Amino acid sequence: MKHLVGLLIILSLFSCGGRTARPQGDGDSLVFKYATLPSVVEYDGYTVVSLANPWKDDKALHTYVLVPREAQMPVHLPKGTVIRTPLERAVIFTTVHSALLMTLGCQDRIAGVADLKYIKIPWIQEQVAQGHIVDCGDGMSPVIEKIIDLHPDAILLSPFENSGGYGKLEDIDIPLVECAEYMEVSPLARAEWMRFYGLLFGCQQKADSLFAVVDRNYNALTQRDGSSVSGSTQKNRPSVLLDKVTGSVWYVPGGQSTIGQMVKDAGGQYPWAEDEHSGSVSLPFEAVLEKAGEADVWFFRYSSDHDMTYSELRAEHHGYDQFHAFQTGEVYGCNVELSLFYEESPFRPDWLLNDFIQMIHPEKGSSEPLRYYHKLEAQ
Repeated sequence: MKHLVGLLIILSLFSCGGRTARPQGDGDSLVFKYATLPSVVEYDGYTVVSLANPWKDDKALHTYVLVPREAQMPVHLPKGTVIRTPLERAVIFTTVHSALLMTLGCQDRIAGVADLKYIKIPWIQEQVAQGHIVDCGDGMSPVIEKIIDLHPDAILLSPFENSGGYGKLEDIDIPLVECAEYMEVSPLARAEWMRFYGLLFGCQQKADSLFAVVDRNYNALTQRDGSSVSGSTQKNRPSVLLDKVTGSVWYVPGGQSTIGQMVKDAGGQYPWAEDEHSGSVSLPFEAVLEKAGEADVWFFRYSSDHDMTYSELRAEHHGYDQFHAFQTGEVYGCNVELSLFYEESPFRPDWLLNDFIQMIHPEKGSSEPLRYYHKLEAQ
């Protein structure tokens, strides 16, 4: 009888409600080369992913506990949002993550999307039209009932500072994956988050391989022709003006933004390089003219059904013709309606860097045409 009781006690330590008891141990860390916000530690039976809060030092944004879908649920899991992996059905709130999943061959996992009007991916538009992917409405106020009916394994969305949370999405017991890679301070750090998404969707090797290609290409571009583009002398670093007036203000990328860093990597000078913001900074037109009026080259993003001309740009704002780059014809536009800038460039900064180098240093030449930008025509 004593032996039977002892056996039952031992069995109870290893089985409880279908869960397997496993000691946490030290775990094996997944090393990120550039990304600073995620940390990943693999334990026996589960993986812990901790995301640092980009707006509050020494604070966590979110902690996830990834448990293989086919495994028994371990007991004594650490605190965090439990997600069964690989994700089989997900609702995606952003066009960039929709595009990444397609690149990783996981497009069949997209059960629903939000903000469909901003997703310019033909395949997804077609799938929604055919009823294979559900349109869950506006990202700021999604149709909760549609999301619940999909029974997704997770919802991928982007967090924002002082957003006040996610409203009813927090009450429906579906894991929210906070995609904060846009707050990283370098293009390669942002792109490396694809390795985290590879963990979520069970395509880690493919994601790691793709990032290795991006990393190699990006660094090769900065070292092109045997000399570092980013290490160009001050004399050979043309100054760059970015974007243009929106409404009544001019949103310039902060000095710690990925775009600001990319200007440096492309061998350019950025007037706001010393600024400490990683997002955009809103400025009046006069402040931009004073600080960047003599910039050598100007490139910006815009939305239109056709390529913009100089005449149209001049008509937008009476002061644009005061900029040196406008007067010398060194103006480039990226039409986000006719290109896949937002879909591709966050996770393929090597492609965008090639455009930047061509616009800032056309003398270096390139066998690749501009992918996102075009030089404005006179008419």
